[in-house]
Amino acid sequence: MLAALALALAPFPFVQSRLGWRVDAVLTALRTLVRPIGWMPTPVQAASGLPAAPIPAAPTAAPQPSPTTAPLLPTAALALPTPTPPPLPQKVILPAPAYERQDWNNCGPATLSMHLRFYGWQGNQQDIAAKIKPRRADRNVNIDELVSYVNRESPSYRALFRVGGDLDLLRHLLAAGIPVTIEETFYLNESFWFNDDRWSGHYLLLTGYDDAAQTFTAQDSFVSAGRQVSYAELDRNWQSFNRAFLLVYPPEQESQIQALLGELWQMDSARQRALQTARAESEAEPHNAFAWFNLGSNLVYFDRYNEAAMAYDTARQIGLPQRMLRYQFGPFLAYFHAGRNDDLLALTEYALKVTPNSEEALLWRGWGLYRAGKKEEAIVQFQKALQEHPGYQDAQYALDYLSKN
Repeated sequence: MLAALALALAPFPFVQSRLGWRVDAVLTALRTLVRPIGWMPTPVQAASGLPAAPIPAAPTAAPQPSPTTAPLLPTAALALPTPTPPPLPQKVILPAPAYERQDWNNCGPATLSMHLRFYGWQGNQQDIAAKIKPRRADRNVNIDELVSYVNRESPSYRALFRVGGDLDLLRHLLAAGIPVTIEETFYLNESFWFNDDRWSGHYLLLTGYDDAAQTFTAQDSFVSAGRQVSYAELDRNWQSFNRAFLLVYPPEQESQIQALLGELWQMDSARQRALQTARAESEAEPHNAFAWFNLGSNLVYFDRYNEAAMAYDTARQIGLPQRMLRYQFGPFLAYFHAGRNDDLLALTEYALKVTPNSEEALLWRGWGLYRAGKKEEAIVQFQKALQEHPGYQDAQYALDYLSKN
């Protein structure tokens, strides 16, 4: 009866605007009673050491693996020189933009809206969501989608994201008058299913720091404006997203941004630095699942898929949060290109139990089914991905590819 009522009310705009999250919570609870979430599955098969031949693919859909003679575990690369930074003031507080509380599933657009408002932008989160999040129920906006919105829709500004940041870099950017958005761990206030670990991803806009108090000032679209976050807490929560950060700036500020970022200005160098950090952290804290997950993600960037799969194996054996694959998709690429289709199918099945409308999980489940010889089932998954995110280029590419093969 409750499920029928929720389904009947869900399409109405008033219900969506005022009670959409509550209707979704009811439906999620009922759905997970039938299909309990449980914990992320451990590895199905061991790494073979030999990547399977990939299908031809677009760069973001199913990239070609590159042959590598690297050992099974990455070796430390030579450190790149870093210029000596200028001394920093003990405290910096930038003018806070007009605060915007996030709509349901909308921390990405809301945080970007505040970030742009710092520079005088006049829009709001709905303007951003209309372009990059066509369906309100979409639970995740990737950081590269936020960057694309700025670079495509806001010609007065530019944006970039990098990984491998650290607290000193955040302080130097803030001291230069540049706010920073980071992606981090966030714990939900309530459970949505039995045994819910409540872990989720979140964006946070940083607008100040205080060395004496060891805190950052953050504009948190879910909690409050001017939230104080300790250095230790921020770095711990930031690690789970490979210490990714986003910058927005007017074009005339680009040379200053480049100088502040140093080696991180180039994505390859940023990834190399993040790889070194993840490797060091996985050695220092061998039971830290996020360190191993970051190691896998950075190895995926360099097309080292077998090594990446091994790192993800370790992270899964240690234990990852239930919603991890709602936000980060490196394991799908790693297992696909390492020829471990059973693991790809197991992980995408689990990801879709957690987030049934995840276009990324639908996409990669489609590729797993295609590799398993189930072309018609694969097409259904690609169509669902396109339905959940209209205009999703990777899903359209997949459908076009299968129509010719």
